[in-house]
Amino acid sequence: MNTLLAKKCRPLAAGTPPLTDGEIETLLRQAPGWAHTGGAITKTFRFGNYYQTMAFANGVALVAHGEDHHPEMTLSYDQCRIAFNTHSIGGISMNDFICAAKLEALAAI
Repeated sequence: MNTLLAKKCRPLAAGTPPLTDGEIETLLRQAPGWAHTGGAITKTFRFGNYYQTMAFANGVALVAHGEDHHPEMTLSYDQCRIAFNTHSIGGISMNDFICAAKLEALAAI
């Protein structure tokens, strides 16, 4: 995933093909904890308390704004579930994995 950290998301036009299941599975092998579920790549990040969870969620918002690629987030006291897919193409794209890599780096801080 480290090679994805330097990349930027790019707009994808309708009609751009999503990644194949094989491509997704190959990329997931480099993304510990991420899974291909319900048409998205997902991961639940766990924290020690509500403050840490909210701090992470605010960091996610900053990353998403900078990449112009926004996940679905579900928050609770000590966890944040992230789901990425690319709505404009109706599937999963490299943009989803770029953002996943950036969130991994954020969680490691």
